[in-house]
Amino acid sequence: MERSETHARVKTLRAVEVVKEYRTAAGLFRALQGVTIDIFQGEYVSIMGPSGSGKTTFFNMIGGLQKATGGRIFIDDVDIARLSPDELAWLRCRKIGYIFQTYNLIPTMSALENVMTPLIFGGMSEDAAMARAEEALAMVGLADRCFHKPAELSGGQQQRVAIARAFAPNPAIILADEPTANLDTKTGGEIIELMSRMNRQEGVTVITATHDYKMLAASDRILFMEDGRITKIRTRDEFDIAVGRIL
Repeated sequence: MERSETHARVKTLRAVEVVKEYRTAAGLFRALQGVTIDIFQGEYVSIMGPSGSGKTTFFNMIGGLQKATGGRIFIDDVDIARLSPDELAWLRCRKIGYIFQTYNLIPTMSALENVMTPLIFGGMSEDAAMARAEEALAMVGLADRCFHKPAELSGGQQQRVAIARAFAPNPAIILADEPTANLDTKTGGEIIELMSRMNRQEGVTVITATHDYKMLAASDRILFMEDGRITKIRTRDEFDIAVGRIL
């Protein structure tokens, strides 16, 4: 079965006329201006746009890190605006995995402990968390680095730990914010290939904000944002893409 057919079955995320406004010294600033999009189970979506386009704000909205001023966001048909703080914390812990460009690993903890910690906070027993963390680290090629601390790992290896940590709880959605921004071209390409493989194997929806055009080769759809709006949507098939270049 083609992936596009699978995607048509289940909507993992729905954003309906999402607006985000901030009050500044200069007046009211509208960072998002009515964003509407459906994203499907198992889909790999990249969001591209210049700085200030609204990518990060939209990420914060769908990740439950900020509240929208208007509109609605549904994750697995749950309207996140209606959740209590405790319910929202549960959703962020169980339903969403985060990958950051700065890795955000705890420097005093080993790779294994960094992956285990959110699992334990999510209610998993220590033994079960250890087993799942070991499995996740093996999946990203770091079975032999479980007991290394972040300072003992390269940037690419640290990002692999972050990917293992994000995928370990079996979330519905992975949010990756500029995951290759701090990596060299070769390592960045390896991280993109890894995220694409994890997306296919685990069936998790991946949404990434990126300036890295190599990411397009892994993406099912690309959303282009400008001035707080989605200005166009393209599928991978609409581009003639090779890794590292767009023809």
